[in-house]
Amino acid sequence: MAIAQPERGGLLPGRTAPSRGSLATTACMETLQVAYLHAVAAAAGCSLSQPFPDNGIDWHVSHTAPGHTVDDEVTIKVQLKATYQVPPRPPGRSFAFTLDNAHLAKLARTPVTVHKILVVMLVPRSPDDWLRAGHDRLELRHCCYWTNLAGHPVTGRGRTTVRIPTSRVFDDRALCEIMTRVGTGGTP
Repeated sequence: MAIAQPERGGLLPGRTAPSRGSLATTACMETLQVAYLHAVAAAAGCSLSQPFPDNGIDWHVSHTAPGHTVDDEVTIKVQLKATYQVPPRPPGRSFAFTLDNAHLAKLARTPVTVHKILVVMLVPRSPDDWLRAGHDRLELRHCCYWTNLAGHPVTGRGRTTVRIPTSRVFDDRALCEIMTRVGTGGTP
Protein backbone atom coordinates (compact mmCIF):
# COMPACT_ATOMS: atom_id res chain seq x y z
CA MET A 1 0.00 0.00 0.00
CA ALA A 2 1.41 3.38 -1.02
CA ILE A 3 0.98 6.30 1.33
CA ALA A 4 0.57 9.74 -0.20
CA GLN A 5 3.49 11.96 0.68
CA PRO A 6 3.03 15.68 1.30
CA GLU A 7 4.22 18.00 -1.41
CA ARG A 8 5.61 21.48 -1.04
CA GLY A 9 3.05 23.44 0.91
CA GLY A 10 1.56 20.29 2.43
CA LEU A 11 -0.98 19.63 -0.34
CA LEU A 12 -1.67 16.15 -1.63
CA PRO A 13 -1.23 15.59 -5.39
CA GLY A 14 -4.12 16.93 -7.42
CA ARG A 15 -5.42 19.26 -4.68
CA THR A 16 -5.75 23.02 -4.98
CA ALA A 17 -4.88 25.49 -2.28
CA PRO A 18 -7.49 25.66 0.46
CA SER A 19 -9.55 28.79 0.94
CA ARG A 20 -7.92 31.01 3.54
CA GLY A 21 -9.96 32.60 6.32
CA SER A 22 -11.30 36.12 6.11
CA LEU A 23 -9.15 37.59 8.89
CA ALA A 24 -7.55 40.87 7.81
CA THR A 25 -4.06 40.49 6.34
CA THR A 26 -2.59 42.87 8.93
CA ALA A 27 -4.04 40.75 11.74
CA CYS A 28 -2.52 37.65 10.15
CA MET A 29 0.82 39.45 9.89
CA GLU A 30 0.67 40.20 13.62
CA THR A 31 0.06 36.53 14.37
CA LEU A 32 2.96 35.49 12.12
CA GLN A 33 5.42 37.85 13.83
CA VAL A 34 4.33 36.56 17.24
CA ALA A 35 5.05 33.01 16.04
CA TYR A 36 8.52 34.17 14.91
CA LEU A 37 9.17 35.77 18.31
CA HIS A 38 8.03 32.63 20.12
CA ALA A 39 10.34 30.44 18.02
CA VAL A 40 13.33 32.73 18.61
CA ALA A 41 12.65 32.98 22.35
CA ALA A 42 12.28 29.20 22.66
CA ALA A 43 15.58 28.57 20.87
CA ALA A 44 17.30 31.23 23.03
CA GLY A 45 15.97 29.79 26.29
CA CYS A 46 13.95 32.91 27.08
CA SER A 47 10.54 33.28 28.65
CA LEU A 48 7.85 35.54 27.25
CA SER A 49 5.07 37.50 28.87
CA GLN A 50 2.52 39.76 27.30
CA PRO A 51 1.56 42.90 29.19
CA PHE A 52 -2.14 43.55 29.50
CA PRO A 53 -3.06 46.05 28.35
CA ASP A 54 0.00 46.39 26.14
CA ASN A 55 0.26 50.22 26.36
CA GLY A 56 2.53 50.36 23.30
CA ILE A 57 4.82 47.43 24.12
CA ASP A 58 3.88 43.99 22.81
CA TRP A 59 6.08 41.56 24.77
CA HIS A 60 8.48 41.23 27.68
CA VAL A 61 11.32 38.78 27.06
CA SER A 62 13.29 37.47 30.04
CA HIS A 63 16.56 35.56 30.17
CA THR A 64 18.34 33.87 33.04
CA ALA A 65 22.03 33.05 32.78
CA PRO A 66 24.94 32.65 35.21
CA GLY A 67 26.91 35.41 33.46
CA HIS A 68 24.40 38.14 34.27
CA THR A 69 25.84 40.57 36.78
CA VAL A 70 23.00 43.08 37.21
CA ASP A 71 20.46 40.42 38.20
CA ASP A 72 20.03 36.69 37.74
CA GLU A 73 17.17 37.37 35.28
CA VAL A 74 17.06 40.30 32.88
CA THR A 75 14.14 41.51 30.80
CA ILE A 76 13.74 43.59 27.66
CA LYS A 77 10.59 45.00 26.13
CA VAL A 78 9.84 44.17 22.51
CA GLN A 79 7.63 46.05 20.07
CA LEU A 80 6.74 44.00 16.98
CA LYS A 81 5.94 45.44 13.56
CA ALA A 82 5.53 43.78 10.16
CA THR A 83 5.48 44.99 6.58
CA TYR A 84 5.31 43.57 3.08
CA GLN A 85 6.38 46.90 1.55
CA VAL A 86 10.10 46.15 1.96
CA PRO A 87 11.46 43.31 -0.23
CA PRO A 88 13.34 40.34 1.26
CA ARG A 89 17.09 40.78 1.68
CA PRO A 90 16.86 44.56 1.48
CA PRO A 91 19.81 46.07 -0.36
CA GLY A 92 22.18 48.28 1.54
CA ARG A 93 23.05 48.57 5.19
CA SER A 94 19.53 49.47 6.35
CA PHE A 95 15.94 49.92 5.25
CA ALA A 96 13.41 52.62 6.06
CA PHE A 97 10.49 52.00 8.41
CA THR A 98 7.97 54.61 9.52
CA LEU A 99 6.53 54.84 13.03
CA ASP A 100 3.89 57.07 14.56
CA ASN A 101 5.65 59.77 16.58
CA ALA A 102 3.97 58.79 19.84
CA HIS A 103 5.16 55.22 19.38
CA LEU A 104 8.68 56.32 18.48
CA ALA A 105 8.81 58.59 21.53
CA LYS A 106 7.97 55.61 23.75
CA LEU A 107 10.69 53.45 22.13
CA ALA A 108 13.25 56.28 22.10
CA ARG A 109 12.88 57.34 25.73
CA THR A 110 16.05 57.49 27.82
CA PRO A 111 17.06 56.70 30.45
CA VAL A 112 15.08 53.51 31.12
CA THR A 113 15.21 50.73 33.67
CA VAL A 114 14.05 48.12 31.16
CA HIS A 115 15.48 48.42 27.65
CA LYS A 116 13.24 48.31 24.58
CA ILE A 117 13.86 47.04 21.06
CA LEU A 118 11.85 47.29 17.88
CA VAL A 119 11.58 44.08 15.85
CA VAL A 120 10.39 44.51 12.25
CA MET A 121 9.34 41.46 10.23
CA LEU A 122 9.48 41.57 6.45
CA VAL A 123 6.84 39.26 5.02
CA PRO A 124 5.96 38.31 1.45
CA ARG A 125 2.96 40.17 0.05
CA SER A 126 0.98 36.94 -0.43
CA PRO A 127 0.08 34.81 2.62
CA ASP A 128 0.59 31.79 0.34
CA ASP A 129 4.33 32.51 0.64
CA TRP A 130 4.57 33.11 4.41
CA LEU A 131 5.09 29.55 5.52
CA ARG A 132 6.71 26.36 4.21
CA ALA A 133 6.66 23.11 6.12
CA GLY A 134 8.55 19.90 5.45
CA HIS A 135 9.60 16.80 7.29
CA ASP A 136 12.76 18.47 8.59
CA ARG A 137 11.84 22.15 8.91
CA LEU A 138 9.29 24.88 9.33
CA GLU A 139 10.16 28.09 7.51
CA LEU A 140 8.60 31.42 8.39
CA ARG A 141 9.30 33.93 5.68
CA HIS A 142 11.05 36.28 5.33
CA CYS A 143 12.99 37.70 8.24
CA CYS A 144 12.89 39.89 11.35
CA TYR A 145 15.40 42.64 12.05
CA TRP A 146 15.88 44.49 15.32
CA THR A 147 17.09 47.86 16.50
CA ASN A 148 17.39 49.86 19.70
CA LEU A 149 15.82 53.28 19.13
CA ALA A 150 16.86 54.77 22.51
CA GLY A 151 17.60 58.45 21.99
CA HIS A 152 16.26 58.55 18.41
CA PRO A 153 14.80 61.99 17.62
CA VAL A 154 11.18 62.46 16.58
CA THR A 155 11.46 64.50 13.36
CA GLY A 156 8.26 64.10 11.36
CA ARG A 157 4.94 65.89 11.83
CA GLY A 158 2.92 62.80 12.77
CA ARG A 159 5.26 60.01 11.75
CA THR A 160 9.03 59.59 11.65
CA THR A 161 11.08 57.31 9.40
CA VAL A 162 13.77 55.28 11.16
CA ARG A 163 16.49 53.11 9.66
CA ILE A 164 16.60 49.39 10.51
CA PRO A 165 20.07 47.83 10.07
CA THR A 166 20.10 44.79 7.79
CA SER A 167 23.02 43.39 9.80
CA ARG A 168 20.75 42.92 12.83
CA VAL A 169 18.84 39.77 11.94
CA PHE A 170 16.65 38.82 14.90
CA ASP A 171 17.33 35.19 15.69
CA ASP A 172 18.15 33.14 18.80
CA ARG A 173 21.84 34.04 18.74
CA ALA A 174 21.09 37.75 18.40
CA LEU A 175 18.61 37.54 21.29
CA CYS A 176 21.17 35.78 23.50
CA GLU A 177 23.76 38.45 22.66
CA ILE A 178 21.25 41.22 23.45
CA MET A 179 20.45 39.59 26.79
CA THR A 180 24.13 39.09 27.61
CA ARG A 181 24.82 42.81 27.04
CA VAL A 182 21.80 43.84 29.11
CA GLY A 183 22.69 41.25 31.78
CA THR A 184 26.09 42.87 32.27
CA GLY A 185 24.67 46.39 32.54
CA GLY A 186 24.90 47.37 28.89
CA THR A 187 22.36 48.25 26.24
CA PRO A 188 20.81 45.93 23.68
